[in-house]
Amino acid sequence: MSESSKAGGADQVRAIEWREDSMSTQFANVVNVQGTREQVDLFFGTNRTWNLAETESVVVDLSNRVILTPLAAKRLHSVLGGVLTEYENRHGRLDLDA
Repeated sequence: MSESSKAGGADQVRAIEWREDSMSTQFANVVNVQGTREQVDLFFGTNRTWNLAETESVVVDLSNRVILTPLAAKRLHSVLGGVLTEYENRHGRLDLDA
């Protein structure tokens, strides 16, 4: 992947080096978002409630919080929207009300 920007009237292309040395993988089936003027917070977790008929509340173990600048959140929105559009074109529409 590369990033392009205009500097001094000319296009500059810079390669991005993705380093995976310190990366960890987490599973999440629940996400929540909150934001302020300065940041957007993404909360990820796992729903531990298996039978809603047997409990009064849903239990979610939060595992990660990612804090983004509004600009980074806008980029994520754009990229994620594209990925989900491709997914739905291949596999069918995802229904949030199901």
